[in-house]
Amino acid sequence: MIGTDDFSALIEASATATADQEERVAWLTDRLAERPADDVVDFALRLDEARSRADLWCLWGPALHICAGLCSDDGFHYFQAWLIGLGQEVFDRVVADPDALADLPQVRRLAGRSVRDWADDEWPDWEPLDYVADHAYERITGLAEGLDDAVEARGRELRLSPDPSDERWDLCDPAELARRYPRLVALFPLVPGVRGGICETARP
Repeated sequence: MIGTDDFSALIEASATATADQEERVAWLTDRLAERPADDVVDFALRLDEARSRADLWCLWGPALHICAGLCSDDGFHYFQAWLIGLGQEVFDRVVADPDALADLPQVRRLAGRSVRDWADDEWPDWEPLDYVADHAYERITGLAEGLDDAVEARGRELRLSPDPSDERWDLCDPAELARRYPRLVALFPLVPGVRGGICETARP
């Protein structure tokens, strides 16, 4: 069985093993593939539960701002995985106070730079984490896409896109952004412009 603490320990151990996201995914897949198939289902459910905690408009707003408007449904889904990958302490702190993103070295190193200049591994997303459990389950059972059936057998369904649970607000309102996230807006100042057709006010 993989409980919440076990899930967090695995995520954090992968970061200790290697800083490279792809190598972390391979490490996690290998570790899970050594365990019973039910543990892999547990892992998928713990990931989904963690993601649900971060599935908030109050987090989508700063994610959109950091990425200069380039944070669609898929982008925010993968941003949630990235946040989970930073470890339990960071995850809890940012979910409780999204403006704390401004304190993270992974965010601060992006400040003052155009998104066009970001390397692939600097983007605040971690899409491949979504596929760890699928690949491990298939390796154990030989069943392609068998994980979904196993999850459904437990009466659950994994979320595939954001469905924020808190009150929606205008994510592109510069005054509201500055009020909610003063440290983040100080780090990534708002200037007039249009990026990605999403926000009327965004960074260059």
